[in-house]
Amino acid sequence: MGFTGQIAYSLLYSIAKGDVFGKDQPIILVLLDITPMLPVLDGVVMELQDCALPLLREVIPTDKVEVGFKDLDAAILVGSMPRKEGMERKDLLKANVAIFKTQGEALEKYAKKTVKVLVVGNPANTNCLIASKSAPSIPKENFSCLTRLDHNRARSQVAIRVGVPSDSVKNVIIWGNHSSTQYPDVHHAIVNHHGKEMSGFDAVNDESWLKGDFITTVQQRGAAVIKARKLSSAMSAAKAICDHMRDIWFGTPDGEWVSMGIYSTGNSYGVPDDLMYSFPVMIKNKTWKVVDGLSINDFSRGKMDGTAAELVEERDTALTFLGA
Repeated sequence: MGFTGQIAYSLLYSIAKGDVFGKDQPIILVLLDITPMLPVLDGVVMELQDCALPLLREVIPTDKVEVGFKDLDAAILVGSMPRKEGMERKDLLKANVAIFKTQGEALEKYAKKTVKVLVVGNPANTNCLIASKSAPSIPKENFSCLTRLDHNRARSQVAIRVGVPSDSVKNVIIWGNHSSTQYPDVHHAIVNHHGKEMSGFDAVNDESWLKGDFITTVQQRGAAVIKARKLSSAMSAAKAICDHMRDIWFGTPDGEWVSMGIYSTGNSYGVPDDLMYSFPVMIKNKTWKVVDGLSINDFSRGKMDGTAAELVEERDTALTFLGA
């Protein structure tokens, strides 16, 4: 959903050339968008055809949910109602509840029960929760929302600070909501610093930065990109979507975890049940498992509780509209 936008332009090419589901997996892309965008969607289809990608077997543009969601293996819900000037947050939630209720019901009716659903459109966590509640026969574990962009931002900020490549930093964590209350946590991160593995705090060697500017930079990075580009994050968002879905399909490397927004019920970190909350997860056989047993200090607890409180408020407001 939302395949005429900026993110899709980067995303569709990566999926179609095999970066996500494998270099030997033929792809059928079903592109669902609103009716007024169909002429633009035709242009996207032409460009995909003109890429002459061997794995891309078919591209189906549509404005009908019964076509868009039929027999899907993976659904990436990119589009949502953006916040407009003067719009109250509850009005934004109400508009998006209607959208994601419709999409959830379509998943329930037309998609495979094994479908993996990634919600990108904001407010992503609560939109994901609404979609999952509207598709009760699809396991809650099959729904996730995108906090991988925040995870990648956190990883990159640490790498730049230490002066190492980003793949030398692992096991950062994004806790909570994909919003400015999210908590980027480096307490369990590991940095390979010129061949020597050390903790993120030791490698950075600047606790005030890690507990201050680092957190706010990651929390507010999306707004900073909009201010600079006059457009929201697109290339980096598409890359994060690809990372997220590829890890679901192929699993996470041994000893490494990633962040994703998942159903919170039954977690071991004291996060309230019935939320889509970002946790550190390891993935094997297309199944995620929360990384348990990480020590949480008082600083982290306060941040984790703060973002959970925002999600509880969002959920409770959204659920009043769901029954309406």
